[in-house]
Amino acid sequence: MKKILLSLMILFSLTALIACGKDTTTSMTQRLNPLITIEIEGKDPMVLELYYDIAPNTVRNFVALAEKHYFDGVIFHRVIKNFMIQGGQGATNSCRISGEFASNGFENDLKHVRGVISMARTSEPNSATSQFFIMHKDSPHLDGQYAGFGMLLSGFETLDYIASVRTNYADKPVADVVIKTLRVDTRGVTYDAPTCR
Repeated sequence: MKKILLSLMILFSLTALIACGKDTTTSMTQRLNPLITIEIEGKDPMVLELYYDIAPNTVRNFVALAEKHYFDGVIFHRVIKNFMIQGGQGATNSCRISGEFASNGFENDLKHVRGVISMARTSEPNSATSQFFIMHKDSPHLDGQYAGFGMLLSGFETLDYIASVRTNYADKPVADVVIKTLRVDTRGVTYDAPTCR
């Protein structure tokens, strides 16, 4: 009798553990953020995590562009060492989105520290389209003024390499630094199209 009870207790415990494990895995998968991989010829890829909870429409916009391979073949056209590297100026127009940052009335507390990816824009706060920049060094004066939406996880050596290339008077690299590919892994999550202005 004791053996039967012990066997039943073990069976119930295993069943509960398996069920909990499945529930945990499912909920964890639902919360995973998309990953972006930027390939530069001859360099290690830069892998970034995008923070949907911080800037949802910005992330949806970037994911939509990446899924269309919009960034493939585009250059980093503005590079300032100890500040940032900027790219994403595609050949075709893309969706204009509202700026998801504090001075535009949107709660976004992501700081512009080394490795953060943020959206470029004109002086008009709701003018972001496809151009983005990755912080080479901490730049707190941008906090609350631009829509930070992710963080570099790996490829810091590549970031440093791009930030150190020779540039002309307009901060454009003398030799093009081309994004060979920019791919997104949504990790099983389907994202709606961005809301355009």
